[in-house]
Amino acid sequence: MSGLSHVLASPHPDFAPIPEDPGVLRGIPYRDTPGGRPLELDLWRPEGTDPLPLLVFVHGGGWRRGRRDDMGLRMREWTPGPFARLAAAGFAVASVDYRLSGEAVFPAALDDVRAAVRWLSLRARELRIDPDRLVVWGESAGGHLASLLALTEPAVRGAVIWYGPSDLQTPREGFDPAAPHTPEALLLGAAPAAVPGLAREASPIDHVHEDAPPFLLMHGLRDSMVPYGHSEDLAAALPRAELRLVPDADHVWYGLPDEQVAQIFLDSLDFALSHAG
Repeated sequence: MSGLSHVLASPHPDFAPIPEDPGVLRGIPYRDTPGGRPLELDLWRPEGTDPLPLLVFVHGGGWRRGRRDDMGLRMREWTPGPFARLAAAGFAVASVDYRLSGEAVFPAALDDVRAAVRWLSLRARELRIDPDRLVVWGESAGGHLASLLALTEPAVRGAVIWYGPSDLQTPREGFDPAAPHTPEALLLGAAPAAVPGLAREASPIDHVHEDAPPFLLMHGLRDSMVPYGHSEDLAAALPRAELRLVPDADHVWYGLPDEQVAQIFLDSLDFALSHAG
């Protein structure tokens, strides 16, 4: 039985064949999690043969929900979509799954994003990507994870962070670190005040160091879900950071005209291109 089980098992992601497709590769397994779902990524690539700079996108959703192919409310109806636009600009764009807080607590989600970067590096030649030209981009909870990745993964050259939490310990408007049912508590498996060491480990602001890559931090001044002070504090701590606070913008750029959302995207793309090398 054990022999048959071995034969029937899906190929390990490190060795599984990669489909031949010049445009978008969807649902590529990159990590097996014992007892859990296989974790997958989608990869957009422009035509060509040269190794491409790599942009890893991490989705939001309060660490509790969300989809890897969703850059947020305001870009869902774009044609072409945001990832296709990033690829058209010259990036290989990987949008990645990670375990949500209902599946596993921190640091599982960060481990998964790191595993995606490891897998992309391992299969770089086949995928026509250059993992040494890596930029990360995240929004909301994904911005939190992308910040942690940028601050702990030496290969990252730049980070675009949209309205991401940076500190899971400090009381703020709408957030009590002693509350047991907040998204932060569900991420950690306990109220942040009850597990201060883990809360520090999960706070990007506590991982800032002098060699941190450049960050572009963008946040709405009317954000009702993640106070813009998160981005202010992280920008003040980082050695190289550009902070843009956007008037009249709520979370996920709600409340802005379409033209301004498009400009925020273009400005973020320009930053990513300028730091991809």
